[in-house]
Amino acid sequence: MRLSCITNLGELMALRHKSAIKRARQSVKRNQRNRSILSHVKTTVKRLKTAVDQKDAELSQSSLREATSVLHKAVTKGTLHRNTASRLVSRLANRVNKG
Repeated sequence: MRLSCITNLGELMALRHKSAIKRARQSVKRNQRNRSILSHVKTTVKRLKTAVDQKDAELSQSSLREATSVLHKAVTKGTLHRNTASRLVSRLANRVNKG
C-alpha cells in the first residue's frame, strides 16, 4: 500500500504497526504541504513569464524578485532540490534580461 495515496482514516487503520500509521499520517501532511508550495511556485513563475511576454520591464523585474524568493523558500522547505531552484532562477533571469 503506497503511503502517499492514503487519504482517509479507514486506509490508515489497515496498517498494523504504530510506526506505519504515523509514517502514513506524516506522508499525507507532507504531500499536502508540498502540493501547496509547488502550486505557488508554478503560479509565480507563470506570472513572471506572462510579464516577460508582455514586454513589461518593471513588472518583469519585480516578478523575478518574487519568483526567486518563492523558489528559495521551496528549497528551504525541502520541496525542491537546491540545484533545481538555482537552474530555474538562472533561466528566468536570462529570460527577463533578453526580453
